[in-house]
Amino acid sequence: MASEINVDKITPQTGTNLELGDSGDTITVPAGATITNSGTANGFGVSLTNDGNNRVVTATGSGGLNGEANMSFDGSTLDLSANNTELRLPRGTTAQQPTPSAANEGAIRYDTDDNLLYYSNGASWIKVNNTTPSLASASGSILVGLSTSLSLVGTNFLTSGLVVNFLQTSDSINANVTVTPTTDTAATVTVPSSVYSNITAGNVVTIKVTNSDGQSSGTLTITASNPPSGGTITTSGNFRIHTYTSSGTFTNTISNLSLEYMVIAGGGGGGVDRYSESRGAGGGGAGGYRANVSGENSGGGNAAESALILSSLGNSTITIGAGGAGGSGSDNSVGGVNGSESSLTGTGYTAISSTGGGGGGGHQTSLRTGAQSGGSGGGGTNGYGPGSGTSGQGFNGGSGANNSDYGGGGGGGSAEIGENGTTTSGTNKAGDGGDGVSSSINGSATARAAGGGGRGAGGNGSGGSGGGGDGSDSGGTAGTVNTGSGGGASRNTTGGAGGSGIVILRYNLTSLQG
Repeated sequence: MASEINVDKITPQTGTNLELGDSGDTITVPAGATITNSGTANGFGVSLTNDGNNRVVTATGSGGLNGEANMSFDGSTLDLSANNTELRLPRGTTAQQPTPSAANEGAIRYDTDDNLLYYSNGASWIKVNNTTPSLASASGSILVGLSTSLSLVGTNFLTSGLVVNFLQTSDSINANVTVTPTTDTAATVTVPSSVYSNITAGNVVTIKVTNSDGQSSGTLTITASNPPSGGTITTSGNFRIHTYTSSGTFTNTISNLSLEYMVIAGGGGGGVDRYSESRGAGGGGAGGYRANVSGENSGGGNAAESALILSSLGNSTITIGAGGAGGSGSDNSVGGVNGSESSLTGTGYTAISSTGGGGGGGHQTSLRTGAQSGGSGGGGTNGYGPGSGTSGQGFNGGSGANNSDYGGGGGGGSAEIGENGTTTSGTNKAGDGGDGVSSSINGSATARAAGGGGRGAGGNGSGGSGGGGDGSDSGGTAGTVNTGSGGGASRNTTGGAGGSGIVILRYNLTSLQG
């Protein structure tokens, strides 16, 4: 039976050191018992072992440290690797957090207000699981008077409730927008009206983010600019549209602007029949049609052209081609004149040029003028073939018939070949003009660049759908202005002039990138 000593206190006989047992002895403290120490070892069941080098505390009871937990007193190790170990930290509200001082340097505590762990460096409390966000980049544009979006990249955006702050003091702007991040490192924010409606071009806007933990990032800046300018500006859905009905300038203010375009040249003029007996004449061909509008066609049956990225800021020159004159009716000028080129030209990209439409063929007493090639080809006069269209811009004209009906061919359109003159008896002896391509680049489906109708001995051809001119006894009808359509052929009087060209540009406001 073990001996017991029942005392309230054991005091060293001399000095301040008290030794229990000899080297190699084991002193056992029963589970649940407590060794009270006003220093660091307080309130847990342990056995004490001296291995000759380090003093080691091993938890064997069910006190504050459960399971195996070794801590050397040489300042190196606290081992809590066993899966049944547990470390309990001081916890409390922010108000209960002690004032940082040299005395509590190295202390760790859990804050129940924000559910975060804090570490004291002796001067302040620092979050151990830090969620302070960073803001690495903000791509996009802030444009005067326009709603745009910015793409934000950084860290610790968390999953919701990211507040984006826009600050510009001289314009009295201090606006917050709350967004849901796409990921912990990415978010998109729409620039609010309180910013774009009040910002001055050239002023710098400061941007920062605050995450749902209430932590704020550093700042980035974006210089506000005026939006692109030039032409007649309208909007449709997310698109801002610049329409040019006469030559001008497009001023780009956005780096790497993705631009959709439609460039149509002037249409060719219609020919005239001056022969003593009616022999017919050809309609003018449509101006070349080039476009890169997604989901639509370019001319000549081609799909949309490649995307155009304006990598440089500054001006692009817009040239609008005039329509070609119709045959004048004089003996030496019975064929229609080709239309003029339209183009979009600037720095950093290959110019977009469309070819003018081909003039229609004509006929007089001693001379027949053949149809001209162009963006779309002109229609042929009696017994003559058509003019050719340009690949990717338009179609050939129609041939003229060479028999008693003498029908002139219709001018080629951007979407369809011109109709041949009739070779059999009937009421419509001349060919109709080819149809134009339909586009919704300006928000409304509209066909443009159609061929002009031919003139025949027994009847006149109609202009193609999209603005082509008709042939008539009183004179060919002109192609519609700013459609690039060919003019209609005529008898004895001036042929119809081709319609002038047009250029339309647009860009998506929701995808502007700076």
